[in-house]
Amino acid sequence: MEDVLAALTRALERGEMAALVTIVVAHGSTPQRVGAKMLVFADGRTVGTIGGGCYENDAFWKAREALKTRRARVVHYELSDDLAEESGLICGGQMDVFIEPIEPAPRLYIIGAGHVGYQLGQIAPTVGFRLHVVDDRQKFANHERFAAADEVVVEDVAEWVRTAAIPESAFVVVLTRGHRQDFDVLRGLADKVLRYVGLIGSRAKVARLTDALIADGVSTDWLRQLHAPIGFDIGAISPEEIAVAILAELIAVRRGKATADTTGPSMQWTAPTLREAGTD
Repeated sequence: MEDVLAALTRALERGEMAALVTIVVAHGSTPQRVGAKMLVFADGRTVGTIGGGCYENDAFWKAREALKTRRARVVHYELSDDLAEESGLICGGQMDVFIEPIEPAPRLYIIGAGHVGYQLGQIAPTVGFRLHVVDDRQKFANHERFAAADEVVVEDVAEWVRTAAIPESAFVVVLTRGHRQDFDVLRGLADKVLRYVGLIGSRAKVARLTDALIADGVSTDWLRQLHAPIGFDIGAISPEEIAVAILAELIAVRRGKATADTTGPSMQWTAPTLREAGTD
């Protein structure tokens, strides 16, 4: 068990998701006792065992499915004579296993540290997001403004996005101060598989950028996963309110309650001081 829990700790530190399979009920003759654990990764790696045989193989595949659905479940096994003969195990009991997908604290990358980015950076860590901030302006991107951030990067945002190793489980919010930067950042993200990508702006802006990205060869399948305009429609106007609307959508996606298809075009930006929801 110690190896399993140590492997899980290391996975979470890497930002990697895994499914923990634990025997929670065992009656009769079973190959492992209550508490036996197996860790299953998305790529098929495993650590530990719940006893081997075909029921462990079945639990393995159910664990990989749980990594996709992000839903826990309990599975009951009757270790009958037929199953024992098939698996080569001598047992005849009953067993329940709990399959639990475990996610690391999600990493939130705020690309653009202006007014909305600042407000989002204040509230996102309070609900468990690990914060990374990227901007090319040091007066905006610094640890004084983002005290809870794991990382603050002062660099050309488009160049940083192209070369950064952003984990697949990450949430990326594009809040740059101009259309050209938005385009360059999205173009750099388009080759990456990510949990969430959102873009701030009006519907007209989103339409223009989408057309430009398609013309530049970006896949329409990838663009369908883009949350744009970003955030839930709560009538937000101020940077503080817009940050709340964005965070609500991030939480909904994290908890499996929203996708780009279900959120769709969601906000009409009306505050002129935000320059079509720019962030400087």
